[in-house]
Amino acid sequence: MSEVSDHQQIINLAVDYCWALDRNEWHELDRIFLVDATANLGDRRCADLQAIKDTCAAALTSLDDSQHIVSTHQVAIDGDTATARCYLHAQHIVRDAHRGPHYVVAGRYEDQCVRTADGWRIAHRDLIVMWTEGNPAMLDRA
Repeated sequence: MSEVSDHQQIINLAVDYCWALDRNEWHELDRIFLVDATANLGDRRCADLQAIKDTCAAALTSLDDSQHIVSTHQVAIDGDTATARCYLHAQHIVRDAHRGPHYVVAGRYEDQCVRTADGWRIAHRDLIVMWTEGNPAMLDRA
């Protein structure tokens, strides 16, 4: 595969992750992460893919909507491994939340990726929160 194709496939992992989260399609994470992938998602540590799915579902399923946007992608490939990072802006909405319906998280994803027989996958993801705004309590809605 060409390096341009590899770069695009790695960028697509971040984009596809956002669409999976916003649609609550946790099964889509199977084609983004390795089964034994790890992640630090803010203050939550995930030891494998199922923990990543569970963490995302717990945070997002009860929302009325969410919109995750990624940009300014940077990819460095070294054979069958790669590092990737991008900025994140995520809007979370609970329309009837006390103290406001919106909570914004801005930060970046920093990924360690590997090439597999099925294409590139994320082996480890760090979500680094740079700033937040709005009502974080709305994420605790049951």
